[in-house]
Amino acid sequence: MRYRLTFVSGLAIGYVLGARAGRERYEQLRKGMRRIAENPAVRNAGEAAALSGRQAAAKAADAVQDRLPSSLGDRVRTARDHRARSSSDWGAETH
Repeated sequence: MRYRLTFVSGLAIGYVLGARAGRERYEQLRKGMRRIAENPAVRNAGEAAALSGRQAAAKAADAVQDRLPSSLGDRVRTARDHRARSSSDWGAETH
């Protein structure tokens, strides 16, 4: 109950502060976030993180695959082959 009360209190305080800041401040924050998201360095870091995550997932699948029953291992292999043929999540070609 205490955590629920804390959450509701934080939500109410955030709403009040947000309402006082108004639409203009909201638009400023939105514009700033868009500028950050469009920054090439940020985009490159995001793409690098996504690639690292995919590589780590592939290594984990390889490590676990020989311990799976053969029918399940075949499904995992088929799904991974299908994903490898499709383009990446960021819209760039994978090389």
